[in-house]
Amino acid sequence: MSKQTGKIGVTTENIFPVIKKFLYSDHEIFLRELVSNAIDATQKLKTLASFGEFKGELGTLNVKVAVDKEAGTLTVSDRGIGMSADDIEKYINQIAFSGAEEFLNKYKDKAASIIGHFGLGFYSAFMVAKKVEIRSLSYREGSKGVLWSCDGSPEYSMEELDRTDRGTDIVLYLDDDSKEFLEQTRVDTLLKKYCRFLPVPVISGKEQEWKDGKMVDTERDKVVNSTEPTWTKKPADLTDDDYSDFYHELYPGQEDPLFWIHLNVDYPFNLTGIL
Repeated sequence: MSKQTGKIGVTTENIFPVIKKFLYSDHEIFLRELVSNAIDATQKLKTLASFGEFKGELGTLNVKVAVDKEAGTLTVSDRGIGMSADDIEKYINQIAFSGAEEFLNKYKDKAASIIGHFGLGFYSAFMVAKKVEIRSLSYREGSKGVLWSCDGSPEYSMEELDRTDRGTDIVLYLDDDSKEFLEQTRVDTLLKKYCRFLPVPVISGKEQEWKDGKMVDTERDKVVNSTEPTWTKKPADLTDDDYSDFYHELYPGQEDPLFWIHLNVDYPFNLTGIL
């Protein structure tokens, strides 16, 4: 595919949802949106595999958030379904088209774990970035990698990318006034705030240990979320200590809870939770 340029399709009808969704919000939500999109892409691949529409190896499925201070970038990566040039044209260049909604309509009985509206939330990246790149390879056999780049204006570029690993990297070149998101502790705090109980492991940096009078990185990836939170387990499998520990994990420094109720409702709607 030769390099092409174009303009992102924006109309009066579909730009207002973007304005309403983001312009009044804290800029930090961009990370929630991008990680949610990566989770969606991963869950979609699992769903396709369960239907026999993807017959390749799933391998290790996780989402990675990587900080590169020297390059001034924050990257969110997944090994989900990936995107082709046609997918990017459909889901990215045409703002406010929801890929998750289309997917749910097709697999509505099996895809309850699709949590986002892919395409719309992606543009929250421009709250903090002066340039954004998408580097992706679709799961479909024979697909070619694609590199999409945009500086926040309606102008974008898209060209073929030499890539062999299925999935997507979203690379944010952060604005000067958004350098706080190059701090690992800031990123980890946001991930724990917004992504703490997502169903796919979210990796951010490395586990640390005390060595030679200071904390140093180990070789172990740091998973910041719990993919099987307490409320998803059967009450019969939990002890009082499990409930108490879960409460104190959410609310450090508080006294023990006065009581708790484990909700597990399957009719007339499905609801699980801990009160």
